[in-house]
Amino acid sequence: MELGLVGLGKMGGNMRQRIRNAGHTVIGLDHNQEISDAKDTADLIGKLTAGDQPKIVWVMVPVQAIDPVITELADLLSPGDIVIDGGNSRWTDDTRRAAQLAEKGIQFVDCGVSGGVWGLENGYALMVGGESETIATLMPIFEALKPEGDFGFVHAGKVGAGHFTKMVHNGIEYAIMQAYAEGFELLEAADIVESVPEAFDSWREGTVIRSWLLDLMVNALKEDTHLDKIRGYADDSGEGRWTVEAAIDHAVPVPAIAASLFARFASRQDDSPAMKAIAAMRNQFGGHAVKGAEDPSYATPPIKH
Repeated sequence: MELGLVGLGKMGGNMRQRIRNAGHTVIGLDHNQEISDAKDTADLIGKLTAGDQPKIVWVMVPVQAIDPVITELADLLSPGDIVIDGGNSRWTDDTRRAAQLAEKGIQFVDCGVSGGVWGLENGYALMVGGESETIATLMPIFEALKPEGDFGFVHAGKVGAGHFTKMVHNGIEYAIMQAYAEGFELLEAADIVESVPEAFDSWREGTVIRSWLLDLMVNALKEDTHLDKIRGYADDSGEGRWTVEAAIDHAVPVPAIAASLFARFASRQDDSPAMKAIAAMRNQFGGHAVKGAEDPSYATPPIKH
């Protein structure tokens, strides 16, 4: 198959390579022309030459840039073509974007993507929303991106269901990371445990709390035993907030997820050992930037009101 991919950042660039590795043609576009296959969006569309097949464009850009890209694609694509939004969009915006494209006869699919900087090697978990016929057309691309085996892909439902599922996934991720981080802080605070890294490492097999996040925490501790090089400051990408807001809308109690979100807010006010662990794990799985412990510009981070 052939597709265009707009946005070749930490995930988009690796996704392009993984799809190509599966034998498909990918025309990538990025503001960095050194890694781009096309000079602009019109050039990208012009290079898609799959005959009578629909033109497919996958968008992997920051949330604030999605609407301008969708508007430009609406003017360049033709009826029957397909746009996939693989960014961390708010699910409530998907219906509006789908309607905007539908006015031109263009199909829309929302796709939550998990896998971070490790996706090229391990594959990406994909959570998609859209019409069944459209999803069936795109399956060769999804198969190229997902991990090998039976898991890592779900057609979650109608438009918006993919990003909603990914949002809840990220909310759960917040809570799991917070639990590991609090355990790290408690083990560090007690003098009785001689090696906290070895304790975490021992949990990787045979325990009910083993996970990939645990593996990544072990990686971080091997690089920095007490996480002294990392400031206890953790950002949130927005999806944790959206999960809590959706829980409020549906009257669903999510105390662990809510508490983990508020803990990140607290991290911006003091240097928390638990937040060092959160920051370390975010860096390990997603390449998210960490703030150095000796960075004077973050010695007294401002409190946001």
